[in-house]
Amino acid sequence: MIEKLYAALAALSRVCGFETVDRFPRGHAHARTHWERAYFDIASDLSPEQIERAMCEAIANTPIVFAHIIHPTPRMQRALLAVIEARVRRASGHAGELAALLIAAYASPATQEALPGMRAAIDETADEEPRVRIARTLAFLAQMHTPYGVIESGP
Repeated sequence: MIEKLYAALAALSRVCGFETVDRFPRGHAHARTHWERAYFDIASDLSPEQIERAMCEAIANTPIVFAHIIHPTPRMQRALLAVIEARVRRASGHAGELAALLIAAYASPATQEALPGMRAAIDETADEEPRVRIARTLAFLAQMHTPYGVIESGP
């Protein structure tokens, strides 16, 4: 009887948004994407669109949290790319460490591409040293004809 009561309370807690989630709901297009709850306070009553928006806002505010996402969605990757671009434009540094986070995300073949050709560009450098991989990834981003293609300098 007590177990049924705990199960009902847990279900009610999730529905009311009192718990945090660490992944998209089953059956969602990005169901493989998950994150560490300690770094993201995502209420359980949010829709998948709201979850992704909250994740992107967290990345924009504190981009290093990207390291705590497994199989980031293309939208999450684009949030990180925007931060990388801003840092390179301002020459404020640390764009390289963020590019390294992007490279690490592409270590899994289950991570979807945010930009066409990004996986191939990252995979081409698989046998290179980390700093070379970062430089070549930033060079790839510089040549893109998107908002992320205006990066004009190196790491």
